[in-house]
Parts: sequence; C-alpha cells; structure tokens
Amino acid sequence: MDHNYLNLLEESLIKKNKLLDRIKTLCEKQGEVIRVDMDLSEMDPFISEKGELLDELEKLDEGFEAVYERVSEELKNNKEKHAEQIKRMQTLIKEITEKSNSISTQEERNKNLLNVFFGNKKKEVKEGRVGSKAALNYYKVQNNMSYVESQFMDDKK
Repeated sequence: MDHNYLNLLEESLIKKNKLLDRIKTLCEKQGEVIRVDMDLSEMDPFISEKGELLDELEKLDEGFEAVYERVSEELKNNKEKHAEQIKRMQTLIKEITEKSNSISTQEERNKNLLNVFFGNKKKEVKEGRVGSKAALNYYKVQNNMSYVESQFMDDKK
C-alpha cells in the first residue's frame, strides 16, 4: 500500500482538527456576544464563517471516507506495519471527538442563552402591548366622557 494514502488520511485529520479549533473559538465568541452585548447583528459574521467552515469539514469527511475505504483492508491486515501512523491518527481522532463534543456543548449553551434572551424580549413586547393597550383605553375613556357643565339649581317654587 502506498504511504501517500495514509499521509492523506493523517493530513485530513490534522486539517479537521484545525477547523474544529476555529469553530470552537467562534462558538465561544458567539456565547460572549449573547451574554455581554446582546447585539445579535454581531453574530452574523460568526454564523457565516461557521457555515463556511462546516462546509469544509463536510468535504474533508467525504474525502477521508473515500480514501479510508481504499486502504481499510490494508490497515486491518497490516496493523503492525503501519502502527506508528495508526497511533498518530487515533490520537487525532480522539482530539477531534473531544473538540466536537465541546463544540456541541457550547452550541447548546448558546441556544439556551438565546432562548432566555428571546423569552425576555417576548415578555417585554407583551408587557409593552399591555401597557399601550391600557393607555389607549384610558385615552378613549377620557375622550368619551361627557363633559357636564356646572349647573345651577333653582329652589324657588
């Protein structure tokens, strides 16, 4: 088997690891924006960049799977021959798994923070509507009240 295939697999894992580092950083920055600023327009660049990185990850995964299918039999049959490289790839896969789990956890935290944020905004809007409705009703009542002029009563009979 050509070592180029194994090198290709290892390089793919290294690239994936770096992409996950960048995604993790973006997720953490998103969480900070949600907690501190609450200016959701600041999140747009993070979301766009994460989308691009996820597309790259998908391509890397597809390429990795295609190459792995070609070499899987050789790897299974000659483990000892490729032991050092297999061990490095296993370490990379472990790091990738840990980073993926960390990213998932951060995404879940961000989602919960956003749910709280939007829940509060919804409550504020509802309270604003109730306040506006009460003010409007008060205005209507005041405008519709009949103005009664002072009256003089004559007690003479």
